[in-house]
Amino acid sequence: MKINELTEKVIGCAIEVHKTLGPGLLESTYEQCFARELSLSGINFKIQVSLPVEYKGVHLDCGYRIDMLIEESLILELKSVEEVADIHKAQLLTYMKLAKIKVGLLINFNVKLLKNGIERFML
Repeated sequence: MKINELTEKVIGCAIEVHKTLGPGLLESTYEQCFARELSLSGINFKIQVSLPVEYKGVHLDCGYRIDMLIEESLILELKSVEEVADIHKAQLLTYMKLAKIKVGLLINFNVKLLKNGIERFML
């Protein structure tokens, strides 16, 4: 599946979760419901994927985790915050760089209309 098609399907799943639950819940709730929606859609994913940092030839497990890795080609950073901060965007871009994944979505479920809470990033 091409990355644009995959991204569209994933966004459709996010919209379904948001339509069903609405804003105001914990990030962990959206993550679990999103996982269920992805499963129902036949999309392969992993939750809370460990992301080691390689520094000068040494792998360091610093406790970083990717919220969701979709089809080994798309990183999702899920939020449920009043406002997405620049540090959230920087975090996703850094995760993408460390994981060598070119496309990422930052999804904030704590908005009235989910399309206003989705940002796509590319390296």
